[in-house]
Amino acid sequence: MDFAFDDDQELFRRTLRDFVDREIIPVAIEWEHTDRHPTEIIAGLRGLGLFGISVPEEYGGLALDKVSYALVFEEISRGWMGVAGTLGTHSLACALIARDGTPAQRARYLPGMATGDCRSGIALTEPDAGSDLQGIRTTARRNGDAYVVTGAKTWITNARHAAMLPVLVKTDPTAEPRHRGMSILLVDTDHPGFEVVRDLPKLGYKGTESCELRLDAVRVPADRLLGGVEGRGLQQALGALETGRINIAARSVGIAQAAYDAALAYSRQRHAFGQPIADFQAIQLKLADMATDLQAARLLVYWAAVRADSGERVDLETGMAKMFASEVAIKNSLEAMRIHGGYGYSEEFVVERLYRDAVLMSIGEGTNDILRTVVAKQLVAGKGRIG
Repeated sequence: MDFAFDDDQELFRRTLRDFVDREIIPVAIEWEHTDRHPTEIIAGLRGLGLFGISVPEEYGGLALDKVSYALVFEEISRGWMGVAGTLGTHSLACALIARDGTPAQRARYLPGMATGDCRSGIALTEPDAGSDLQGIRTTARRNGDAYVVTGAKTWITNARHAAMLPVLVKTDPTAEPRHRGMSILLVDTDHPGFEVVRDLPKLGYKGTESCELRLDAVRVPADRLLGGVEGRGLQQALGALETGRINIAARSVGIAQAAYDAALAYSRQRHAFGQPIADFQAIQLKLADMATDLQAARLLVYWAAVRADSGERVDLETGMAKMFASEVAIKNSLEAMRIHGGYGYSEEFVVERLYRDAVLMSIGEGTNDILRTVVAKQLVAGKGRIG
């Protein structure tokens, strides 16, 4: 069992780390507090080709292995998790089309998505349907050579900058079981009736917009039905979220790493009673726990990533990785705040942002309580072996 990166992965990580240290960390505190869109950073991500991390090489993408994919989100989130969100949902849409799209759909969208010229996200969640995606109310009625889409979506990342969004709809609202009536349509955002209603105010995850959408009788050409067959939408969405959890888990590792780094550096610099607080056993115990949990989370994420590259179902592995890593992100950010004392509560230090961003990691791509049931069902059904 080899826990080392190969030469390409190591070089890739160094390239990412240098970019984050140079282009993201110096501006992150100021831009995050003003909720400024990170236009210049995104241009740099495009220059590195990172919008194509989930796009096959034949369409101009990088087609990264899943460990390298995790490294992208870990390193960027170490600098500013909100920026990683810009790539996160875009890469999810890329993977969805690359895996389930028709040849014409892949040729139409993937080359532009690889360069970032065609930005995207994924529109699943609705005001009354989050964890229960079968409860969505957005409908798509077939009318000649088009579908007429009516409904609302919420918490949609990249909505204001997306050229196209995969939208989960009900093509047959009366179907039983309900998932058989669900499909995904690739909706160009310039279609009449498509409207970004507002940006949602958020505790954290700033810089990247999260929006409410309204679709008012939007006519979508029938050839934009993902895969060309109705009734596969929920299966397609859940398949994308299965590996998409690697990006949330890796973002969590990035937050946990930044929290540990900040806590360690501050404990060495801050003096009390004539010595660095790092010399106090109470602080040392916290640092030891933070470092151990961080490394355990990282290895769990890489394990899930390697298994995902095998082509097997990885509900168990990605569920475990996302669930554990996100809890470590919350724990480490809180401990870093405690080590900083009053300064941890100040907007002048990074740890208050890490604390605000970490909470979302326990919610995104399936809440941790939902994922516990996913993992447990896999174990009970004998589909996952531990030990």
